[in-house]
Amino acid sequence: MLLNNTLDLPDNTTLPGTTSPAMPFVFVGDEAFALGEHLMRPYSSRGLSIARRVFNYRLTRARRVVECAFIILANKWRFLHTPIHLKLETAISAVKAACVLHNFVRERDGYNFEDSLSHSLESHLPSVVRGHRQGAAVREHFTAYFMSPHGALPWQLEAI
Repeated sequence: MLLNNTLDLPDNTTLPGTTSPAMPFVFVGDEAFALGEHLMRPYSSRGLSIARRVFNYRLTRARRVVECAFIILANKWRFLHTPIHLKLETAISAVKAACVLHNFVRERDGYNFEDSLSHSLESHLPSVVRGHRQGAAVREHFTAYFMSPHGALPWQLEAI
């Protein structure tokens, strides 16, 4: 659906502190994914400028936050560790129910991250270099934004 542009994504919007261009919502991925208008992957790691290194840092940081959140959810609701053999509508309802129940349990019992982060979802797929002009343009806009006064983080240069 992402490749066919039939996924129901929000309309493009401007980034905080900017007036243009309107940027698409994107998924974050690692090197195993193809770059696309709605799918960001890091730059290859050879001879990168500071701006591209910052982009890779920010993308990797975002990906790890999502992965850690999923690990915490999946460790509580173990059916998420395996393929879900249900009709699509039922699978969607099961995942939504797990999210709601997970949030309810977290509020009721508090937050215990001790065992939740012990596993890693890092992909072991081979790196595939594929590109897309629109995706490259979107990535360049994000790269410039992360170096701008509105998009930069105070510690990002020390982190790379």
